[in-house]
Amino acid sequence: MADYKRCLILPSTYRDSVELMKLSVALENLSGVHHAAVMMGTADNKRILREAGLLTSEGEQADVNDLLICVQASSPEAIQQIVDEANKRFARLRVDVNDSGEMAPRTLETALERMPAANLACISVPGRYAGNETRKALEKGLHVFLFSDHVDLEAEAELKQLAAKQGLLLMGPECGTAILNGVPLGFANQVPRGPVGLVSASGTGLQQVTCILARQGIGVSQAFGVGGRDLHRRIGGHSMRAALQTLAADEDTEVIMLISKAPHAEVSDRLAQDAARVGKSCVLAFLGSESRFSPADTLHYAATLEHAALIAAALVRDEPVPSNPNDDLQRRLPSIGAVRAKLQPQQRTIRGLYLGGTLAYEALWLLRRSLAKVASNLDATLNATGGADHVVLDLGAEEFTSGQPHPMIDPQLRHHQILDLARRPEVAVVLCDLILGWGMHPDPAAALAAAWKEAKKVALDEGRQMICIAAVCGTQEDPQGYDQQCRVLRENGIILAESNVQAIRLAQAMIEPSTKAAGAGPVAEGIKLKPPTPSSDNMIPEIPAHLPALLASGPRVINLGLELFAAQLRACGVPVVHADWRPPAGGDTRLASLLERLR
Repeated sequence: MADYKRCLILPSTYRDSVELMKLSVALENLSGVHHAAVMMGTADNKRILREAGLLTSEGEQADVNDLLICVQASSPEAIQQIVDEANKRFARLRVDVNDSGEMAPRTLETALERMPAANLACISVPGRYAGNETRKALEKGLHVFLFSDHVDLEAEAELKQLAAKQGLLLMGPECGTAILNGVPLGFANQVPRGPVGLVSASGTGLQQVTCILARQGIGVSQAFGVGGRDLHRRIGGHSMRAALQTLAADEDTEVIMLISKAPHAEVSDRLAQDAARVGKSCVLAFLGSESRFSPADTLHYAATLEHAALIAAALVRDEPVPSNPNDDLQRRLPSIGAVRAKLQPQQRTIRGLYLGGTLAYEALWLLRRSLAKVASNLDATLNATGGADHVVLDLGAEEFTSGQPHPMIDPQLRHHQILDLARRPEVAVVLCDLILGWGMHPDPAAALAAAWKEAKKVALDEGRQMICIAAVCGTQEDPQGYDQQCRVLRENGIILAESNVQAIRLAQAMIEPSTKAAGAGPVAEGIKLKPPTPSSDNMIPEIPAHLPALLASGPRVINLGLELFAAQLRACGVPVVHADWRPPAGGDTRLASLLERLR
């Protein structure tokens, strides 16, 4: 039977990627539809549609500011039904009113007229507009949680200098998570209040640690995200250093933790020096980075994210600090052997399919300590190796998410990846994270279980079995429910681990029973040269002048970008005005720049 295709272009029409994902799913569920995709007409999105066989010659004409509705169906009548339905749904989306029946504001300025007392802007607009919106927010006296990526490094440096001049904190760009006064921003978990304060250049790293602490019965005073590049040499840890000083002065914070992928060495040294003189116990979890200083009475180096959480828990309880992470591998050895026996001789590789970039980074780093060749998109080694190597993928990376919802929101990307692995005879273990919390998919366990069920059938039809190991990052208080999510995974044959590190060890034990488990000992032990001491060029940064007021009164938020962030803030009882943001000047960046100069 022939397939029929059509691409409908809505000129100069913008909706955020989550709304477009929901519309795509709704259209694809209509009778007679084979495939449907609703995307902005960017070059990357058109490439995706072209590779999927959905882009027509008409669709090729779409501009970056146009919206594309591409469908493939069984008949011309079905195509017309889909187009009519899409137009009806978009007509409803264009009714831009809030819960009180008022027209929603379109800009930061008009949103501030609705809430003059706002003290924080949450910005998740496309990257090419994010820098300008952030600058306007800082100039208006707002702290900024900048979720958007694709802001260039020089622009980030300039924005953080502006924030310092204004006495404000810029969290981001690429800031996925923060928790201020118990209020979750971005992708965050519902965790209790408590004595541990955190500053993190990693969203999922922050989530992993706060969730492990919560399961230990320990809560969080404040958790600042600072963005993935804050510890780049050009930025110098600007926001992390300012947030560290803020926590040092915070009466509710007893233990401080700094989290990041391996920072630049100069930045790492500067942060160690800062941490050593704040007068509180500090835990440094710089994954993949060897300390150049010895631990001090108040300074502790963590091997992994799990190790960092356990150190902080011990410090809060005034217990001995653990030198090694928790390890239940020995307890599980008999069951490991039984599962391993089901594998074929050629099944010797691990494939990591991660939604969290730092969890992927932790897996890559630990596996490389004991396995010969591990490739990844994290460091451009993916296409540089051949054969049946182990692979760790960060599915939240730019090449997968440009113009698309993050796979924490839309699980289809990982679903397709798992099915692809089921057809590869060398794959033994599929290693996954499952991340709960605000802003996430409402039932990620069901989505992963459905993909795994299909993959198992594909492998069994070819005479093989595979192993899936997952670590759930979440708490029982999260909207999805930790216990419920774990139950769904277990019922579908997925092996669960207590943390990402434990999952990595289990995966390795499945294929390398005689090899020392990755991360079995401390890996951030330092070379014990000397304790960190202040250098002459390392002045203590100032606390942003207006940050204590934000923490004293709590966030009052203007939200620009993803509406789901405003919805979760409302659910938490936070004052928020959502601006129905659209690209300025209809997306014409040249015209927008000219208009901005005339302001």
